[in-house]
Order: sequence, then C-alpha cells, then structure tokens
Amino acid sequence: MKGKVLIANRGEIALRIMGACKDLGLDYAVVYTEADKESQHVQLNLDSNRKKNKAWRITSYTDPNDILAVADHANCTAIHPGYGFFSEDFRFARRVTIRNRPLTFIGPNWEVIKNLGDKINTKQVAKKLGIPIIPGTDGPIYNEMEAEEIAEQLLVDQKNLDIKNPSILVKAAAGGGGMGIEEVSEIEHFRRVYRQVQNYAKRQFGDGGVLIEQCLRDYNHLEVQLVCSKHGERLHFGTRNCTIQSTGRQKRVEAAPGFDDSCYSYDFNSTEILDRIVEDSLKLATHVRYDNVGTWEWIVSRTGQPYLLEVNTRIQVENDVSARISYIDDKHPNLIREQIRLALGEKIGYTQNDINLKGASIELRIVAEDTKRGFAPWIGTITEYNFPQHDWAAVYTHVPSDKPYGIPSDFDPNLALAIVWGSNIQEAKERASLFLQKVRIDGKNSKGDQIVTNLEYLNNNLDRLLTF
Repeated sequence: MKGKVLIANRGEIALRIMGACKDLGLDYAVVYTEADKESQHVQLNLDSNRKKNKAWRITSYTDPNDILAVADHANCTAIHPGYGFFSEDFRFARRVTIRNRPLTFIGPNWEVIKNLGDKINTKQVAKKLGIPIIPGTDGPIYNEMEAEEIAEQLLVDQKNLDIKNPSILVKAAAGGGGMGIEEVSEIEHFRRVYRQVQNYAKRQFGDGGVLIEQCLRDYNHLEVQLVCSKHGERLHFGTRNCTIQSTGRQKRVEAAPGFDDSCYSYDFNSTEILDRIVEDSLKLATHVRYDNVGTWEWIVSRTGQPYLLEVNTRIQVENDVSARISYIDDKHPNLIREQIRLALGEKIGYTQNDINLKGASIELRIVAEDTKRGFAPWIGTITEYNFPQHDWAAVYTHVPSDKPYGIPSDFDPNLALAIVWGSNIQEAKERASLFLQKVRIDGKNSKGDQIVTNLEYLNNNLDRLLTF
C-alpha cells in the first residue's frame, strides 16, 4: 500500500495505529502536546534529524488547524483520528476530504458519521426498520402538555409490566455525555422537572427540545463489532459485554462474547438474543451504507429484551476483545489494520464464513484512580511499571517501563489495556485474575502518597462478568 498516515491521537491507540501502519507498509507521523512528551508514542518517533523525525508538537489534540498544518508539512495523504477527539466529528471528516489538499479520513464517510451521530435520527431510522429502541419519544418535544401525556403513559406501561420502581428520564434533546438528564418516578413531579430540563437545554444548547424515555436499570450493555467496506461488504466479529463501568459510565472490564450460559442462568435464550442484535446491526448498517469499522451499542434487559442505544462510527478502545475471539486462517485479525486498508479503498477480501468465532476474551482497563472515592483520578509519578508476559495476554500502554513517568493532569489517567483470552470464559477469568496479581505499579504523588490504581477493583469484578 502507498501513502502516509497522520495519527491524530495519543497514548496506546496512537501506538496501535503505528503498528497497523507498519504492518501495511505505510509511513506515518504522530502529533503530541507538551504534556505528552514522555509518552511512548512520542519518544519512539522523536529524532534530532529533522528528516527522520516523525513526531510533531501541537498546542492541542482538538485544534484542527494545528493538526492539518502538520499533515501538510509532513506530506501525509490520510488521517487517522483514533477514538475521542475528532473521530466522530463529521465536520472535521468533511473538511479533511474536501479541502484544497484533500486527505483520506480513516473512518466512515462524513455523511454516515453525521446521520448516525445524531441519536434522534438513529432512533427514527431504527424504528422504521423495526429495530427495537428504548420506549419513549424518538424526537424532541417542545409542548409541556404533550410531554406530560407521554410521560404518564410510559409510567403506566411499566406498572402494567410489573416493573419495580418505574420511572422515566427527561433529557435535553441537544445534550450529550450525561448532561441535562433528570429522573421522574411520580407524574406529579413531571412538569417541574420538564421545565427545569427545558430551561437548562435553552441555556446550554440553545434548543429547548426535550426527550422522554423509560428508565432502564436492570440490564447488560452489549456491543456488536461490524467491519464494512466501500464496496458494499458488511461482516461482523461477534458481540462483547461492557456492563462493568465506573460511576462516570466509563468502561472498565469488557468480555467477548456478550453472554455465556456458564456465567449465569439467563431468563432467555442467550444465543437467540446475540444473533438478533447482530442481525439488526447489519440491517441498519446496510440501510445507511456503512463503509468502515463501527460498533452498534445495545442494552439487553433481564427478560431478554434488546434495545439499540447508539452507533459509534469509529474504532473503539475494546476492539481487540472481539479480535481475540475471532480467527481468519487460524490467526487473530487486527481490526485497526482492517479499518485503515478499508478506508483506503480495499475490499474486505473474505466472507462471514471465513470468520471463526471461538473461545472468550477479557479486557482490563488499568487506571490510576481511587474506586472507593468515586473513581477519583490519581496524579503523580510512576517509578515501577511491569506486566507479566504470557502467550495468552497482550498489553497496550504508552507508559515507559524503563524510567519514571509523570501522569499528565490534562487527560484521564489511563495507564494500560490488558487483554487476556482462553478456550472458554472460565479460563479467561482465571487468567485475568492471575495476570492482575502479577502486575507491579509503584509511584508517589507530590505529597509523597503511594499510587492508587484500580487493579483490586478489576480483580474483584471478574465474577460479575456477563451476569445480571
């Protein structure tokens, strides 16, 4: 393959993109801020010889002008946004592809990002296709009387289904990231909360539209990994479970496949549910002509009712959880490598029948945080950093192990992703526990206090995997 990729991200994902580019024979350049200068993705690419230097300093990972200036200076032909930052920004993707010196955006085409990035639009399209969505409005409501009628009916429906403690969520339609959401359990309180959310929405987003939906508590969070091409090919790499999350809805332990009967006695046929969400994900992908790697997020209730939550039009942190239960010619695929080559116009080159899904895998997100204090971040300097090595485990980290490393306060204190896999979920859990017990991370903050990580939390939650 020909071309040069600008890696517009940081940390472990930047390193994984670097590796994928090397596998494909592609040149690359990376960017970094001053806070990230000691990160491995930078240190491996800094060179005193300007002609060999592959790392370029910018003021911010969210400044498009900085990033595109580096792309032009380094003669890049494509740009990989990783995850976060610009990865799901259709305006950035559009700008990249229509500028005077166009670049290939490694991801879906910008129109798909725009359409699926709008959660309201996604719900409306899903509903037309007969794909289940969370009960509630599929568009913003501006009328208080109409909103109250919908809210009352949702509460009645939950009572008729014998749902304990029925409630609804009142959301700012233009919001995101958990902003502008209130819960209501009694209809008498609805109007006050509706007005509160509407006023907040007007102030924060300039749009007073409000969404109303059933509040779901007892569920598992599942994902379907799709790989699609510009040539109309659409395949899946199975399901994964991301239910174990921090209080801020950040995933901490993920496992594939999404359910396993050896972990829990489900009140439904787990195989049928997994097949159904895969089928519906492919149906929506076909309808919108999805053309790259993407993740369809679902929630499944204790009774086995699935609801489409949203679509992530990017590579996800946990992509390798799916790759480690997938085999093509007896080898694990590299989904980042697939993402790059498909964005550059190649065909997938294999069929669904060529993908063999077997075994189980677990991803552990190792973070410097205090899980007993609301997952509060820990900032300080790491002095010891070692992971056990096994042929059934992989570690992705930007933290150097041969010298002290100061955790930047500019970003979440994520340290590493550890992936373990086995012939079944029980073996994968045993290996994950063994792995965690052998990890060695030491360090102190400015007060001399010992480093705090979530290693114990991860180990204690392994038995919760794939359960309700």
